[in-house]
Amino acid sequence: MIADAIENLQMIEEAAREFSQSRILPNVMEWDETQHFPRELFREMGALGFTGILVPEQYGGAGLGYHEYVSILVEISKVCGSIGLSVAAHNSLCTNHILAFGSEEIKMKYLPELAGGNFLGAWGLTEANTGSDAMRMSTVALKDGDYYVLNGAKNWITHGKSCDVAVVLARTGDLLDSRGISAFVVEKGTPGFYGGKKENKLGMRASETAEMIFENVRIHKSQMLGNEGEGFIQAMKILDGGRISIAALSLGIAKGAYEAALKYSKERQQFGQPICNFQAISFKLADMATKIQAAELLVRNAAELKNNHQPVTKESAMAKYFASEACVEISTDAVQIFGGYGYTKDYPVEKFYRDSKLCTIGEGTSEIQKLVISRHILKD
Repeated sequence: MIADAIENLQMIEEAAREFSQSRILPNVMEWDETQHFPRELFREMGALGFTGILVPEQYGGAGLGYHEYVSILVEISKVCGSIGLSVAAHNSLCTNHILAFGSEEIKMKYLPELAGGNFLGAWGLTEANTGSDAMRMSTVALKDGDYYVLNGAKNWITHGKSCDVAVVLARTGDLLDSRGISAFVVEKGTPGFYGGKKENKLGMRASETAEMIFENVRIHKSQMLGNEGEGFIQAMKILDGGRISIAALSLGIAKGAYEAALKYSKERQQFGQPICNFQAISFKLADMATKIQAAELLVRNAAELKNNHQPVTKESAMAKYFASEACVEISTDAVQIFGGYGYTKDYPVEKFYRDSKLCTIGEGTSEIQKLVISRHILKD
């Protein structure tokens, strides 16, 4: 059984690696320079099961677990963090929220399309003035008979313009009431729902980040996920899994930067020998390899807990915090090993460097992760 599971995981990793090398790598810099979001790529990934990794087969998904999910994200992110980020947001936020809390009717309506890559998903929690402080959100949904009328805007939303369906968190009760927020599924083309400003970012430039705007959007009550007032509690549970995905994204970027630096250090000659022979370089590589090993153990531990339906809030926060910070440190060291060449776009490490920083910010900053971890260890 264990041998079969390992072999299956290796096959999935190889499929993700081959796809990344053939379909993503040749286009990485063009997409990055032009901020092109390759929507068509997600239809291709849908055919491989990469857009419905955690979705059961009965809903058209791949029916895989979190270890497979981590492996796919790592292999993609080793090549391009932007595509890794979009795969993570589509799977763990929008699609997973519908899977976890949608009615059977909503699951049957949306999951096959999302899992197959025909629909692209977005998840709307963050606003211009409410990032970590989500309970102060100003987007509201007022009940009107069998409908809710949605008004407001969401910011920093992955696929905010290109999504076909979005899970949107809106206030249906009092400000600062954790049971005053509800979650809705909103389809593209619904009157009053449209994308706004697209962000011009430092890194992750091929992953679309934009506003979602709602002007008197009428949503039938059947489009609510769960019951009224459960949205914030649902979102916190979804973010537990989301943190694992950002940790995996961080791990992939770190591995990509490390492998590029290791290869270069063996090829680059100075003073008549490869620079990897010098202690200053070899010790950097040792630090990088050790951080990657530690990050992977934390990520795999959180994935195992999630697979077994055990509490994972603290462990996913630890994995996300450590892996994302290590990712920044490793990509920084990779640029240093490359020297002047590392600062040019002729080599891959400058992009790993730019992409890495978002991992310490998205889906909860490092400071928020430490808050989550400290609360749990003090409570325990």
